[in-house]
Amino acid sequence: MRIAVLGVGSIGGLILGALSTTDHDLLAVSRGETALRLAAEGLVLHHHDGPIEMIPPSRFQVVDTDLSYRYSIDADGRSVQQTVSSIDMAIICGKSGDTKSLGHIARYLLSGTGSDPTRVLSVQNGLGNIEKLNDMFGKSKVLGGSTTHGAWRDDSGGVHWAGFGSITVGSLERKSPGQIETSLIQALEDANLKPSWSEDLNSSIWMKAIINVAINPICAIAGLENGMIESDPHLLSLSLAAASEAATVARSKGIDIPDIDIESRVIEVIRSTSSNRCSMLQDLMSGRRTEIDSLCGRISEEAEASGVPVPVNSALYALVKAIETSNTV
Repeated sequence: MRIAVLGVGSIGGLILGALSTTDHDLLAVSRGETALRLAAEGLVLHHHDGPIEMIPPSRFQVVDTDLSYRYSIDADGRSVQQTVSSIDMAIICGKSGDTKSLGHIARYLLSGTGSDPTRVLSVQNGLGNIEKLNDMFGKSKVLGGSTTHGAWRDDSGGVHWAGFGSITVGSLERKSPGQIETSLIQALEDANLKPSWSEDLNSSIWMKAIINVAINPICAIAGLENGMIESDPHLLSLSLAAASEAATVARSKGIDIPDIDIESRVIEVIRSTSSNRCSMLQDLMSGRRTEIDSLCGRISEEAEASGVPVPVNSALYALVKAIETSNTV
């Protein structure tokens, strides 16, 4: 398969780096400094179990969207005047606020692939990404995914695989995978990303959102790695309250949240990603826009529509937005 990873941040870098160990043809779609560094230096992936892997720039083609996504760039950062070859699968890993723009890029990169049923996989934080892509491509061509792998990116662009988890993939149209979905899952399996197929995509995405609101905004506000939540009873109580509110909202919408102990699930992810700096913390530290709107913000909107009180999510949303605003002033 020819696979494009759109948005080579923490999780995108992890997926790109992991897929680099397979035989699949890869395209890295990024912008600015990140794209230039990938083209000139490749990618440094710090594995969760210790080894540091140096992936050469020759392993993947790089597209810098600041130049034009119709052209690739070479090791000297120059735009190569050749049309980028069509891809078989687009894995969108960028921020939720960039979903539409990344979708347009994916549409261009997929333009020569004909009418195969599935071509786009969203592995993004937050709610609402799948719906945006469905509007662009149609439900039959879109997969949704969620991951519990933890990753963060250092100042030199190196990606740290800080917590080993899994990736869940599913469709709003189909209960079982077709041929191209099976091929994608096998590619992710070959990359040691521990994929699995979900028969209930909505449930999987909401479960990831529940875990996200329990961890990301608290760590972002407090400036802590994920594992520090469990060591402080006040933070842990706040985390579990946020998760409980989000689960209640999901159930009010008819989402089938599995009858498992939500608290145990949250703590399990906190422990498996204990040394991870969540993406929201990284964004605030760098003065970037966060994904709080598609997490606590979306939870609060859905709660209001359903008449469910969510004071913890509303407070976390307000605090993160206040920090965002102060960072841009």
